[in-house]
Amino acid sequence: MSEQPAPAPVPALPAEVADALKRDSAGLVAAVVQQFDTNEVLMLGWMDDEALRRTMTTGRVTFYSRSRQEYWRKGDTSGHVQWVKSVALDCDGDALLVRVDQVGAACHTGTRTCFDGRGLSVVAGDASGAGTAS
Repeated sequence: MSEQPAPAPVPALPAEVADALKRDSAGLVAAVVQQFDTNEVLMLGWMDDEALRRTMTTGRVTFYSRSRQEYWRKGDTSGHVQWVKSVALDCDGDALLVRVDQVGAACHTGTRTCFDGRGLSVVAGDASGAGTAS
């Protein structure tokens, strides 16, 4: 009987990245997803260290589902894949900016972004300090 080779070890999240992250009480960091060429904000997801490691090393975005308590890779069931172009950590370490090439809808409702048609009425400010209702 021949012995099977051990699987290759999975690299951990780089220490300098892991040390810089400020996670919430559930160990998660907010990940803002943006279309790389238009700067369109597509969605917000949540990542723990493993989801971020997978995102940084596979070319596809992986999130951690708070409701299902499991990892999910965007597009595996819908075909609406997010191809990673870059990942940045904000100055406080508590949010990520994931720039992607989005294929199809980013939102589970079928809209291009999770913000389409969901604008709120606000008073918009300007540099003069005056505001106008929108």
